[in-house]
Amino acid sequence: MKRRPPPELPHSRQDVCLGVIAGAHGVAGLVRVQSFAGKAEDIAAYGPLHDVAGTRYSLEVIGRSRGQLLVRIAGVGDRDAATALRGTRLHVPRSVLPAPGDGEYYHTDLIGLHVELRDGSPVGVVASVHNFGAGDLVDVRLAGSRRTVLLPFDAATVLEVDLEAGSMVVDPMPGLLDNHAEGNR
Repeated sequence: MKRRPPPELPHSRQDVCLGVIAGAHGVAGLVRVQSFAGKAEDIAAYGPLHDVAGTRYSLEVIGRSRGQLLVRIAGVGDRDAATALRGTRLHVPRSVLPAPGDGEYYHTDLIGLHVELRDGSPVGVVASVHNFGAGDLVDVRLAGSRRTVLLPFDAATVLEVDLEAGSMVVDPMPGLLDNHAEGNR
């Protein structure tokens, strides 16, 4: 298999998104946060978080509501201020997080990997990674197309991840890529 250079890591790859503010809760400035940390409450354990513009947020987890964390953010004291933060993605520097274990990856490490089949034929590039509750899915932008396909990120589908080579070898279930053949762009 021909080795490709690893994808370049833009500055933002030095940060890992640990959560997103889902909305306001009540009138006193509390927010609901969807946490992506292994243990949801750990989102506040790594120190202040920041958004893409660099604004820092100090979080205090005070409970749960509707499957999300209830969080007090320093300096946010009313519903209007809390509502204005809806959709804000919360990041930490990668350096404060533990190294992933064997066979574990931060989603940001998978984005940009070249995806190919066992025989080396190209499938596309990982555009994003999602988890809707039933496990991780890699969203692959198909080679030569604007279309994407979701592949399960499991041992049966993803045979190899080589971060140094910038590649991922997959064996998708039969028929999964059929709707994305040359003529269906």
